Amino acid sequence: MIQNFTLPDLLRVSPAALRNLQNRLISQQVALCYEHSPYYSALMRREGIEPRHIQSVDDLEILPPSSKYDFLADPEAFRLRPEGLPLHEGLLTKVIYTTGTTTGRPAPIYVTSHDQAAYTFGFQERQDLIGLKSTDRVCNLFPLTSFPLGAYSRAVDEIAAVGATIMYAHTGRSDVMFPINRSLDSAVETIARHRATVLWGVAGFVRRVMIRAIEMGADFTALRMIMTTGEASSPAMREDFRQRMRQLGAADTLVVNRYGSTEQGGTMIECCEGSGFHSGFPDQLFHEIINEDTGKRLPDGEQGMLAFSHLNRRGTVFLRYKVGDLGSMDHSVCPHCGRSAPRLSSNTMRTGDVIKIRGVLVNLGNLKGELDKMPHLDEYQIVIASEDPADPFSMDRFIIRIAPGQAAHHDLAERVVAEVRALTNMRAEVEIVDRSEIYDPITMAKPRRIVDQRQTR
Repeated sequence: MIQNFTLPDLLRVSPAALRNLQNRLISQQVALCYEHSPYYSALMRREGIEPRHIQSVDDLEILPPSSKYDFLADPEAFRLRPEGLPLHEGLLTKVIYTTGTTTGRPAPIYVTSHDQAAYTFGFQERQDLIGLKSTDRVCNLFPLTSFPLGAYSRAVDEIAAVGATIMYAHTGRSDVMFPINRSLDSAVETIARHRATVLWGVAGFVRRVMIRAIEMGADFTALRMIMTTGEASSPAMREDFRQRMRQLGAADTLVVNRYGSTEQGGTMIECCEGSGFHSGFPDQLFHEIINEDTGKRLPDGEQGMLAFSHLNRRGTVFLRYKVGDLGSMDHSVCPHCGRSAPRLSSNTMRTGDVIKIRGVLVNLGNLKGELDKMPHLDEYQIVIASEDPADPFSMDRFIIRIAPGQAAHHDLAERVVAEVRALTNMRAEVEIVDRSEIYDPITMAKPRRIVDQRQTR
């Protein structure tokens, strides 16, 4: 029986059936945004757009795209006002956070009871794509920080939906006064002690756990699967995982590559390497590739900016929201698994100042703005590098190269470190260099403020 919010076997229905469902849902979502979303209500009224003008996902093209910069400038404007909504649609269940705002504070994503139920339903119904089993024991290797990151907080929701068991490593660093973070060795011991079957975290950190497990001779024989998200995981890195799993005598060597963002509230998953990321929630998210300059939708196979629209959400809601990645879409039936759900190309590429460092999305534009204002700082450069340049899978280094002016105070480096921590919740190294090493006006037209030295992974 067709329900009003989804379809049976959604990932394998005909494109026409899926599109009919999405059209019905987007018309309802746009109408809600028109009345309850401060940002989209103002945008539509400014553009002379009314809900009657957007009755299908194709009609979305008349709506100008929004971006991370719009959201970070005023996160509260993207939250649906609960007044007038049914209780469960407006009632707040949790708040998770993503990239820092222009004030340096992390940006809140509001999740209502409606959204929580939708998230649970999606993972409960689509376990065959995700690959988790009710008998799994999953170790959450996402870092415990001072504020609840999306991946860390949502892991328990997904595991609960599947009916599996979860454990927490609690690595990372938080600025609270309580010593709650644990070491890498503790994470390895936790995995071995509870005989974890699945490791889930940022690819670079999961790999570090594997390396340390081999050094410690830990018992990882129950391990059968690694799930990575938060940063790109190339075929070469996934093969590196499998080699280490074999070395540890793991029960299996399955590696699942996932793509998502805190803002989406969903996930896209490769059924096999290179298949493209299947949309796991096409009844909750509509993905499109657009021309960044014109906002026009691009055809399948053509690379452009990835944008998504929520189809059935009540907390923080986005329409035609650009996530900052370049890719292409494919709406044909997958030749590997036969699913008909839309797929995002496997080789997505991030653009702009909002980039991932150590698996966390960081708004370096905010940091540039603060360093520009810092007195007695002649030049600066933000460098992202690998701990081991010869190892394409090593952890990230976050370096701020500075050239102090003559009147600079001796504590300038400490102030830079403090500014980075305040804006990004990360610790950075500071290198003091001659200003010509950062910017030589004789040979360079303009300074390069952000340099990513990491190898393609």
